[in-house]
Amino acid sequence: MSWTERSAALSELLGLSTPPIAITFTEAAPDGVGFFDAPMAEATPDGRTGRVPAGCVFWMEAAKGPFATAPADHGNCSVGSLTHGLITLEEAAGRADVGAIVEAGWVDPSDFADIPTVSRKPGAITYAPLDRTPLDPDVVLVRVNGKQMMVLHDAVPDMYLGGKPQCHIVAIAAEEGRVAGSVGCALSRVRTAMPATEMTCAIPASQLDALLESLRENRAADDAVATYAAEDKRRFARA
Repeated sequence: MSWTERSAALSELLGLSTPPIAITFTEAAPDGVGFFDAPMAEATPDGRTGRVPAGCVFWMEAAKGPFATAPADHGNCSVGSLTHGLITLEEAAGRADVGAIVEAGWVDPSDFADIPTVSRKPGAITYAPLDRTPLDPDVVLVRVNGKQMMVLHDAVPDMYLGGKPQCHIVAIAAEEGRVAGSVGCALSRVRTAMPATEMTCAIPASQLDALLESLRENRAADDAVATYAAEDKRRFARA
């Protein structure tokens, strides 16, 4: 099955309104794929800058077409740079954006030691719609609503489901080979303008075929239960 076919199947089985995206960690950008070309923002006093407010913004941009990113492109968000293996914990801890979320009580400093991270610093991270990925991806990411997350959880009952920071699900999928969902986080929702109704799920690309098969099996059961519930509900109809 091609990535185009897998993308179509995943979109159809979940009823996605935005296409699945591919995320690939490599030493260099693939041939024929350009780098994301938005200008670098003005640097903060502590030196943070980047081409987008946070790396999770690239999830939104990837729906439009393939592009590669360099580590510096992610640099405005220290948390995302940490989870994607682009900076060390020590580097992240000394930055003003981390200081701000600690001061607000959003996280405790001790929490950072347990945040999942990509283990090897990539030279490039490539993003693309799954049906146009130039490489076999490491992670497939989908944006889902509550019902779609329910369907995913039925298909993978032992999936990880957490919250902040939203970007850590990519590291879980890439490093642990585990399907990982997130209810989102305040930091990411503001920076991406992600709709309040959306959540995210990161799928190890190596497990996508098995997930598709499980989704097919579970959809048949869901359809049967929904039909039963609809028929049973008719007893409560009022004229």
